[in-house]
Amino acid sequence: MTTSIESTLAPEAAQRRRLLGTGLGLLGAGWLPGLARAQDWPSRPIKIIAAQAPGSSNDATARALAEYMTGRLGVPVVVENRPGAIGMIAADAVARSAPDGYTLLITLHSQLAQAPVLLKKVPLDTTKDLTPIAAFSTGTSPMVVKKDLPVKNFKELIELARKRPVSVGNYGIGSGWQLMMSQLAKQTGAKFDLVNYKGTGPMVFDLMAGNIDIGAGSMAGMAAGIQRGAFRPILVISGDRSERLLPGIPTWADEGFTGPAFENLKECNMVLGPATLPKEVVRRLAEVAHDSATKSEPVKTVLTQLGVESPPWTGVELQKFIQQTWPTYQKMTRELGLMVE
Repeated sequence: MTTSIESTLAPEAAQRRRLLGTGLGLLGAGWLPGLARAQDWPSRPIKIIAAQAPGSSNDATARALAEYMTGRLGVPVVVENRPGAIGMIAADAVARSAPDGYTLLITLHSQLAQAPVLLKKVPLDTTKDLTPIAAFSTGTSPMVVKKDLPVKNFKELIELARKRPVSVGNYGIGSGWQLMMSQLAKQTGAKFDLVNYKGTGPMVFDLMAGNIDIGAGSMAGMAAGIQRGAFRPILVISGDRSERLLPGIPTWADEGFTGPAFENLKECNMVLGPATLPKEVVRRLAEVAHDSATKSEPVKTVLTQLGVESPPWTGVELQKFIQQTWPTYQKMTRELGLMVE
């Protein structure tokens, strides 16, 4: 069963809200119209608001999913991109929408976890004002080095960074990549100079130009540069080792690095609705999202390109994912004192 983020992270509060909702619902059997609406859903177009720009794994996943939903549900499903403010522009728009299943959010889940820590003012409570439905992994994410950096593998990179600073392109403040590199510096004594970018695109451009030494991201943003030889993969920082996409490239664990920073900072494109979304609508949306991974050619293509081999997380699996990852993101961000003005 899929529940809200609030019920995942704050069970007692969620229980109080359920009890209150039950009590109000019993007054005059006022729940019947809402139940009828859920049973009639969907009867008009659905909008998915994507929190990242076109060209990202977020946008690609959203559009492939929307195409499958259109055929499966029998109503038009459109995607609208609203990037910015660590995903909060899109998240706030969905949180403020009617909880009827016609306005959905797809966003990098790390942004939902990080916003309360990174931002001084957050327009919504990401643990209470949204209902998680499903999560698509961003797949195999490589660390890459510019083509002329004098290292052949990860061990040589650490040796180089102990001798002189290595510049690190960071696609977003508070990203899992940034937190991983901070922990790596602590454990190895390597020197990494962080260069922040607004998204993967500008970072990749500077990598190709040789303006920074290393970077990382999903295969959606990195594959073209790797194929052209503009930069070289040396480590898988997130997702599974992939002999198909990145033959011979090791993971953190292969290189002997374990612990929360290297195991828990997984990324995904999470689909959510407003709080109090009817359970039947949540169930149906989760079912459609789960089925899309095997029944939709566009979704299968996107996931294959990203190196995703597991189906989308829903229900209990999704709850466990949030419980494992969010505390690690937030703890490490607080320890680093990261803030976004």
